[in-house]
Amino acid sequence: MRVAGASLAAGMLLLAAACSGGSGGSSGGGNASDQSAGARGPITYVQGKDNNNVIRPLIDQWNAAHPNEKVTFKEQSDQADQQHDDLVQHFQAKDPNYDVVDVDVVWTAEFAAKGWLQPLKDKFAIDTSKLLPATVKTGTYNGTLYAAPQASDGGLLYYRKDLVPNPPKTWDEMMSACSIAKSHGMDCYAGQFAKYEGLTVNASEAINTAGGQVVKSDGKTPDLDTDAARKGLGLLVDAYKNGNIPQQAITYQEEQGRQSFEAGKLLFLRNWPYMYSLASTDGSSVVKDKFGVAPLPGLTGPGASTLGGHNAAISAYSAHKATALDFVKFLESEETQRTFVEKASLAPVIASLYDDQALVSKLPYLPTLKTSIENAVPRPVTPFYPAVTKAIEENSYAAIKGDKSVDQALKDMQAAIQSAGS
Repeated sequence: MRVAGASLAAGMLLLAAACSGGSGGSSGGGNASDQSAGARGPITYVQGKDNNNVIRPLIDQWNAAHPNEKVTFKEQSDQADQQHDDLVQHFQAKDPNYDVVDVDVVWTAEFAAKGWLQPLKDKFAIDTSKLLPATVKTGTYNGTLYAAPQASDGGLLYYRKDLVPNPPKTWDEMMSACSIAKSHGMDCYAGQFAKYEGLTVNASEAINTAGGQVVKSDGKTPDLDTDAARKGLGLLVDAYKNGNIPQQAITYQEEQGRQSFEAGKLLFLRNWPYMYSLASTDGSSVVKDKFGVAPLPGLTGPGASTLGGHNAAISAYSAHKATALDFVKFLESEETQRTFVEKASLAPVIASLYDDQALVSKLPYLPTLKTSIENAVPRPVTPFYPAVTKAIEENSYAAIKGDKSVDQALKDMQAAIQSAGS
């Protein structure tokens, strides 16, 4: 499981990393003609915590078939901010032992701009014809593919179908159903509201759902001084103030919300697809047969999800890039993609799998997820994303807690994003 988490650490260290030199440009360290381009041998694959235990068996399968090109799994923490920190540190050190790395979709621009990723073109080109177009865009920067789509993501609403037979289609319907939660001694709604990348996701979804946008179509200019943005962020602020979002949810990342829902303490939860298999199979889950999945509720119908996901990228400093490329292709192969969705309910990147009747019968949420991904709104694509997400999460957090008014939070968010790329 790679939570969205999302994804980037705040603070001066990362801001400096985002704005510092590096090798710069798409050519830095990623020349396919260097000695490592055709080199084969052992490699290391770096990814966040494998909570679903899906990647280890796949690596065992690879190693059995490639005894001279074995893959070692370097497991990071389950905290996206820490994952990003770890990758930055190893890239800056030009570490040749981080061969293939799991990259959150919002890190592509930053890493590619610094020359840390091998461009997937020419000798390194991969076939993207069967992939969801939205997933290919997440691995692309300045018209070049730098990361191979591996697992997509779209936000989903998990709800207690034993208590709410028909899921709410709008935000107001969901808020009205909070009386059901109170009558059962439960919390009503939670998402990811701690001060980290997940809050950027949730706040962006609220703003997009209300018809607003964090940045304009150029991907750079903030557009937060609007009634729609005020309406969207206000939905979260008001729900926290009146208790429909419980006080403890201000500390929730993906796992805390999942655990609360599985314990029967939450009526509604916004989370990612990975949660489906865990809520269905965990021995501690008391909701195994009691929950359903629906699109995120909007103002008049389905809301806007944030496009999430993780891609596999080859480090520019890998010493065995030919093996690394083959392993990347293995990760996005149909066989591996089926394993991801069946064993970990990770959203596949191959479009046809969402219409596979055998899979849909096992995972009935797949058509809903496909719609979510196809209509999802990406976060800003910018090499300065660490500063952008810091502006969103810090000011959204202050507004939800009541430390800033919605207007002031959006004003400060606008100014911070504006200065991030200047």
